[in-house]
Amino acid sequence: MPSYKLAARKYNAQDTVIEIPGPHNPVSIGAGYCTVIAGPCAVENHSDYIEIAQTLKSIGIHILRAGLYKPRTSPYSFKGLGGEGLKIVEEARQVTGLAVLTEVLDVRDIEDLYPHIDIFQIGSRNMQNFSLLEELGRTDKPVLLKRGLAATIEEWLLAAEYLLDRGNHKIILCERGIRTFEPYARNTVDIGAVPIIKHLSHLPILVDPSHATGRAEMVGPVAKAAVAAGADGLLVEVHQHPEAALSDGRQSLTPEQFRRLYAQIGKLAELEQRILQ
Repeated sequence: MPSYKLAARKYNAQDTVIEIPGPHNPVSIGAGYCTVIAGPCAVENHSDYIEIAQTLKSIGIHILRAGLYKPRTSPYSFKGLGGEGLKIVEEARQVTGLAVLTEVLDVRDIEDLYPHIDIFQIGSRNMQNFSLLEELGRTDKPVLLKRGLAATIEEWLLAAEYLLDRGNHKIILCERGIRTFEPYARNTVDIGAVPIIKHLSHLPILVDPSHATGRAEMVGPVAKAAVAAGADGLLVEVHQHPEAALSDGRQSLTPEQFRRLYAQIGKLAELEQRILQ
């Protein structure tokens, strides 16, 4: 038995499928589905976020990305609106009827975020923030756990074990690239992690081609490769004006670029006999 007992496929031979209630229709993440989460890297202001949320809803996405707290390498970079953006997120959630995912950085923010969001995200820099993992493990909200910057697959699954061990079994893994010697892209996408996770664990796995590559022109090919490799869905950054984005504009697709990619993903998901809800 591996050290990650609860995350292991030996513990649960059946693939875990997680139901995300959302304000309107529920969304499923797991085997048999191809679930798409999309939105800008960060909620920047009211009008732009509501606009992009409605556009993404019309394209057909299932869950909104809503970054409020941004862990940035430079202390001078835009770090998000924080709690001030909660009203914007709640409005977008109600107007579109879509479930919302947002990153949490600190245990002190969990209580404030809880009523307004549907999925907590643990970013790569916090994958081994064990206090945060344990606290989110005590909640009943789904948690999307991104792979750390240089984490092995075993370390990643052991991080998930912290959540599972505290009673939260609604865990979604997310491959977002790992740091290697190659500087061209932001990270090196580990597409092989998808079938490895499928073999080792029953937990669903998504791929974030935006953070994984850091380049908009690479997002589409990597997204399609991820679905072909067996990923249960994608996390994609979309912005009306990437050139003016306050964070990660270089890797963001325009709505029209995303619309074309979404259509292609739909055909690929059908070929792989998965439901693009």
